[in-house]
Amino acid sequence: MRDETRIREDIVRLARSLYDRGYSVGSAGNISAAVDDGILMTPTNSCLGFLDPARISKLDRDGRHVSGEKPSKEVFLHRAFYETRPQTGAVVHLHSTFATALSCLADTNPDDCVPPLTPYVVMRVGEVKLLPYVRPGDEKMGDMIRELKGRYAAVLLANHGPVVSGKDITSAVYAAEELEETAKLLVMLRNCQTRLLTTEQVQELKIVFSGY
Repeated sequence: MRDETRIREDIVRLARSLYDRGYSVGSAGNISAAVDDGILMTPTNSCLGFLDPARISKLDRDGRHVSGEKPSKEVFLHRAFYETRPQTGAVVHLHSTFATALSCLADTNPDDCVPPLTPYVVMRVGEVKLLPYVRPGDEKMGDMIRELKGRYAAVLLANHGPVVSGKDITSAVYAAEELEETAKLLVMLRNCQTRLLTTEQVQELKIVFSGY
Protein backbone atom coordinates (compact mmCIF):
# COMPACT_ATOMS: atom_id res chain seq x y z
CA MET A 1 0.00 0.00 0.00
CA ARG A 2 1.48 3.34 -1.09
CA ASP A 3 1.71 6.19 1.44
CA GLU A 4 0.25 9.12 -0.52
CA THR A 5 1.45 11.77 1.93
CA ARG A 6 5.01 10.52 1.69
CA ILE A 7 4.87 10.30 -2.11
CA ARG A 8 3.67 13.92 -2.29
CA GLU A 9 6.59 14.94 -0.09
CA ASP A 10 9.02 12.88 -2.18
CA ILE A 11 7.81 14.58 -5.38
CA VAL A 12 8.40 18.01 -3.84
CA ARG A 13 11.82 17.09 -2.43
CA LEU A 14 13.16 15.42 -5.56
CA ALA A 15 11.67 18.03 -7.91
CA ARG A 16 13.40 20.77 -5.91
CA SER A 17 16.68 18.86 -6.16
CA LEU A 18 16.33 18.62 -9.95
CA TYR A 19 15.50 22.31 -10.20
CA ASP A 20 18.34 23.43 -7.93
CA ARG A 21 20.86 21.52 -10.05
CA GLY A 22 19.61 22.88 -13.36
CA TYR A 23 17.79 19.82 -14.69
CA SER A 24 14.73 22.02 -15.22
CA VAL A 25 14.23 25.76 -15.54
CA GLY A 26 11.22 28.02 -15.14
CA SER A 27 8.05 25.98 -15.41
CA ALA A 28 9.65 23.30 -17.60
CA GLY A 29 9.27 19.62 -16.82
CA ASN A 30 6.69 17.53 -14.99
CA ILE A 31 6.62 14.55 -12.66
CA SER A 32 3.98 11.97 -11.80
CA ALA A 33 3.77 9.09 -9.35
CA ALA A 34 1.28 6.27 -8.89
CA VAL A 35 -0.80 5.96 -5.72
CA ASP A 36 -3.30 3.26 -4.82
CA ASP A 37 -6.31 5.03 -6.32
CA GLY A 38 -4.75 7.00 -9.16
CA ILE A 39 -1.85 9.23 -10.13
CA LEU A 40 -0.29 12.31 -8.56
CA MET A 41 1.08 14.88 -11.02
CA THR A 42 2.79 18.24 -10.88
CA PRO A 43 0.37 21.02 -11.88
CA THR A 44 0.44 22.79 -15.22
CA ASN A 45 2.79 25.79 -15.42
CA SER A 46 4.28 24.96 -12.04
CA CYS A 47 7.99 25.29 -11.23
CA LEU A 48 9.66 22.10 -10.01
CA GLY A 49 11.61 24.16 -7.51
CA PHE A 50 8.58 25.51 -5.67
CA LEU A 51 5.91 22.83 -5.41
CA ASP A 52 3.35 22.57 -2.62
CA PRO A 53 2.52 18.94 -1.72
CA ALA A 54 -1.10 19.84 -0.95
CA ARG A 55 -1.61 21.46 -4.38
CA ILE A 56 -0.22 18.60 -6.48
CA SER A 57 -2.82 17.35 -8.96
CA LYS A 58 -4.52 14.01 -8.42
CA LEU A 59 -6.16 11.93 -11.14
CA ASP A 60 -8.24 8.81 -10.65
CA ARG A 61 -7.52 5.50 -12.39
CA ASP A 62 -9.45 6.68 -15.47
CA GLY A 63 -7.45 9.88 -15.78
CA ARG A 64 -10.10 12.22 -14.39
CA HIS A 65 -8.85 15.21 -12.38
CA VAL A 66 -10.21 14.77 -8.85
CA SER A 67 -8.25 17.19 -6.65
CA GLY A 68 -5.43 19.72 -6.49
CA GLU A 69 -4.53 22.13 -9.24
CA LYS A 70 -4.97 21.38 -12.95
CA PRO A 71 -2.46 18.70 -14.02
CA SER A 72 0.36 19.18 -16.50
CA LYS A 73 -0.66 19.34 -20.16
CA GLU A 74 1.69 16.37 -20.71
CA VAL A 75 -0.68 14.10 -18.77
CA PHE A 76 -1.23 11.97 -21.91
CA LEU A 77 2.35 10.76 -22.16
CA HIS A 78 2.51 9.98 -18.43
CA ARG A 79 -0.68 7.92 -18.54
CA ALA A 80 0.61 5.98 -21.55
CA PHE A 81 3.62 4.74 -19.57
CA TYR A 82 1.40 3.54 -16.70
CA GLU A 83 -0.92 1.81 -19.16
CA THR A 84 1.78 -0.01 -21.13
CA ARG A 85 4.35 -0.73 -18.41
CA PRO A 86 2.54 -2.15 -15.35
CA GLN A 87 5.73 -1.92 -13.29
CA THR A 88 5.77 1.87 -13.64
CA GLY A 89 5.49 3.74 -10.35
CA ALA A 90 6.61 7.19 -11.53
CA VAL A 91 7.39 9.19 -14.68
CA VAL A 92 9.79 12.12 -14.99
CA HIS A 93 9.77 14.48 -17.99
CA LEU A 94 12.54 17.08 -18.12
CA HIS A 95 13.97 19.60 -20.58
CA SER A 96 17.48 18.90 -19.31
CA THR A 97 20.15 20.47 -21.50
CA PHE A 98 22.18 17.59 -22.92
CA ALA A 99 19.38 15.06 -23.35
CA THR A 100 17.40 17.75 -25.14
CA ALA A 101 20.46 18.50 -27.27
CA LEU A 102 20.58 14.84 -28.33
CA SER A 103 16.90 15.05 -29.27
CA CYS A 104 17.72 17.95 -31.61
CA LEU A 105 20.72 16.45 -33.41
CA ALA A 106 19.90 15.32 -36.95
CA ASP A 107 22.16 12.25 -36.77
CA THR A 108 20.82 10.84 -33.48
CA ASN A 109 19.87 7.20 -34.09
CA PRO A 110 16.10 7.03 -33.44
CA ASP A 111 16.30 3.39 -32.39
CA ASP A 112 19.33 3.78 -30.12
CA CYS A 113 19.52 7.39 -28.91
CA VAL A 114 21.83 6.58 -26.03
CA PRO A 115 24.35 3.87 -26.91
CA PRO A 116 25.91 1.82 -24.05
CA LEU A 117 28.67 4.20 -23.06
CA THR A 118 28.69 3.34 -19.34
CA PRO A 119 27.33 0.44 -17.28
CA TYR A 120 24.99 2.66 -15.30
CA VAL A 121 23.07 3.93 -18.32
CA VAL A 122 22.44 0.28 -19.20
CA MET A 123 21.46 -0.60 -15.63
CA ARG A 124 19.29 2.42 -14.82
CA VAL A 125 17.90 3.52 -18.19
CA GLY A 126 18.22 0.82 -20.85
CA GLU A 127 17.60 1.43 -24.53
CA VAL A 128 16.14 4.82 -25.46
CA LYS A 129 13.84 5.48 -28.41
CA LEU A 130 13.62 8.85 -30.20
CA LEU A 131 10.02 9.78 -30.95
CA PRO A 132 9.01 12.23 -33.70
CA TYR A 133 8.21 15.82 -32.80
CA VAL A 134 4.68 16.80 -31.85
CA ARG A 135 3.70 19.98 -30.05
CA PRO A 136 3.79 19.93 -26.22
CA GLY A 137 0.51 18.71 -24.79
CA ASP A 138 -0.60 16.94 -27.97
CA GLU A 139 -2.47 13.71 -27.23
CA LYS A 140 -0.41 12.07 -30.00
CA MET A 141 2.40 11.81 -27.43
CA GLY A 142 0.40 9.23 -25.55
CA ASP A 143 -0.41 7.36 -28.75
CA MET A 144 3.29 7.14 -29.68
CA ILE A 145 4.18 5.79 -26.23
CA ARG A 146 1.41 3.18 -26.46
CA GLU A 147 2.66 2.07 -29.88
CA LEU A 148 5.96 1.07 -28.21
CA LYS A 149 3.97 -1.54 -26.20
CA GLY A 150 6.05 -1.09 -23.06
CA ARG A 151 9.39 -1.97 -24.66
CA TYR A 152 11.17 1.18 -23.47
CA ALA A 153 11.41 2.66 -19.98
CA ALA A 154 12.74 5.93 -21.44
CA VAL A 155 12.27 7.95 -24.62
CA LEU A 156 13.50 11.20 -26.10
CA LEU A 157 10.88 13.49 -27.60
CA ALA A 158 12.43 15.09 -30.68
CA ASN A 159 13.36 18.75 -30.13
CA HIS A 160 11.74 18.57 -26.70
CA GLY A 161 13.44 16.41 -24.08
CA PRO A 162 13.57 13.13 -22.14
CA VAL A 163 10.80 11.12 -20.50
CA VAL A 164 11.87 8.42 -18.05
CA SER A 165 9.79 5.91 -16.09
CA GLY A 166 10.77 3.93 -13.01
CA LYS A 167 9.39 1.57 -10.40
CA ASP A 168 9.06 4.49 -7.95
CA ILE A 169 9.74 8.20 -7.83
CA THR A 170 13.33 7.83 -6.62
CA SER A 171 14.21 5.28 -9.31
CA ALA A 172 12.68 7.43 -12.05
CA VAL A 173 14.58 10.53 -10.92
CA TYR A 174 17.87 8.65 -10.67
CA ALA A 175 17.32 7.24 -14.16
CA ALA A 176 16.54 10.70 -15.55
CA GLU A 177 19.74 12.01 -13.99
CA GLU A 178 21.74 9.12 -15.42
CA LEU A 179 20.29 9.75 -18.87
CA GLU A 180 21.22 13.43 -18.70
CA GLU A 181 24.79 12.73 -17.57
CA THR A 182 25.25 10.12 -20.30
CA ALA A 183 23.87 12.55 -22.89
CA LYS A 184 26.44 15.07 -21.67
CA LEU A 185 29.22 12.56 -22.25
CA LEU A 186 27.90 11.73 -25.70
CA VAL A 187 27.84 15.39 -26.70
CA MET A 188 31.34 15.93 -25.28
CA LEU A 189 32.67 12.89 -27.15
CA ARG A 190 31.15 13.72 -30.54
CA ASN A 191 33.75 13.38 -33.31
CA CYS A 192 36.02 11.42 -30.96
CA GLN A 193 36.85 7.75 -31.26
CA THR A 194 34.68 6.27 -28.55
CA ARG A 195 34.73 2.82 -26.95
CA LEU A 196 31.24 1.51 -26.21
CA LEU A 197 30.40 -1.50 -24.08
CA THR A 198 30.26 -4.69 -26.12
CA THR A 199 27.09 -6.70 -26.69
CA GLU A 200 28.41 -9.32 -24.25
CA GLN A 201 29.10 -6.70 -21.59
CA VAL A 202 25.63 -5.23 -21.98
CA GLN A 203 24.02 -8.67 -21.70
CA GLU A 204 25.98 -9.41 -18.53
CA LEU A 205 24.71 -6.18 -16.97
CA LYS A 206 21.12 -6.99 -17.93
CA ILE A 207 21.40 -10.44 -16.34
CA VAL A 208 23.19 -9.43 -13.14
CA PHE A 209 21.23 -6.24 -12.53
CA SER A 210 17.82 -7.24 -13.92
CA GLY A 211 16.04 -6.00 -10.80
CA TYR A 212 18.24 -2.97 -10.23
